[in-house]
Amino acid sequence: MSRIHPTAIVDPQARLDSSVEVGPYSIIGPHVQIGAGTVVGPHVVIEGHTTIGKDNRIFQFASLGAAPQDKKWAGEPTRLEVGDRNTIREFVTFNLGTAQDLGVTRLGDDNWISAYVHLAHDCQVGSNTIFSNNAQLAGHVHVGDWAILSGYCGVHQFCKIGAHAFIGMYTSLTQDVPPFVLVSGNPAEAHGVNIEGLKRRGFTREQINAVRAAYKTIYRSGKTLEEAKAQLAEEAVDSGEGAPQIQAMLDFLGTTSRGIVR
Repeated sequence: MSRIHPTAIVDPQARLDSSVEVGPYSIIGPHVQIGAGTVVGPHVVIEGHTTIGKDNRIFQFASLGAAPQDKKWAGEPTRLEVGDRNTIREFVTFNLGTAQDLGVTRLGDDNWISAYVHLAHDCQVGSNTIFSNNAQLAGHVHVGDWAILSGYCGVHQFCKIGAHAFIGMYTSLTQDVPPFVLVSGNPAEAHGVNIEGLKRRGFTREQINAVRAAYKTIYRSGKTLEEAKAQLAEEAVDSGEGAPQIQAMLDFLGTTSRGIVR
């Protein structure tokens, strides 16, 4: 029995695994590739040079691989890449990349993407993230693994959000968020460490304490960012089990170009 509904329009050049399901009235373009076990719901449009991995669930009215909302885009064959086991809910929009950046928008594995979420051109999103309803990323945003973006938060272009960070509801984010940090507000402010999230993911007490100490160095010591980075480098050497977490924060601070939320 065919897994493609007779009302769906799938271009003959599209490459779909034989186990892919496509619901009524969905449209799949010629440059699309979809892996085994993925279910495409009704009224979904997947276009552009888009690759989707295995065992994804794409709900009705999602739009994946449409042209980037960037006036500089001139029809270049840029891409969208989606990994495995993602849940992509209703009215989600993922755009292609642009030639001015990496040329690809990426979503990793095991992400939970709620309704009305927008990933603009050239966004790079890791794995195991949660995007609540109406979380919006402008172009060129990077989001690390296990980050959580609450409902209606908006992220300015070129911002970076570190792994395990938590962005509160209705937050307006215009600067970078280091790993493990909890921010909220308009404008955004740091409000401590995402301790509950770290506990749920199995971080030890020593690791969490190391992250808390690093947070205090960055946000509570009165040091400049450069002074804080120098102290973190020293702390990373003597922090035992928590050293990788401090190093992750230090590495992130070395890549920020917009400054961090303070």
